[in-house]
Amino acid sequence: MTTTRAGPTYTKSTRSTASGGCVEVADLGNGHRAIRDSKHPTGPVLTIPAPAWSAFTTALRTPQFV
Repeated sequence: MTTTRAGPTYTKSTRSTASGGCVEVADLGNGHRAIRDSKHPTGPVLTIPAPAWSAFTTALRTPQFV
């Protein structure tokens, strides 16, 4: 019997546009995230550790980025 493991499920950013800037994020477990360009789904993936992801998303909520 062969068992295959499915890859991560990516979600497109709500800020992505049809003309570019398309970013997708997947939860890898333990708070880690994978980020890829939706126009190149088989291309490179950036893996972010949980503490860095938390700092990043917290920073995005500051007035500078809102």
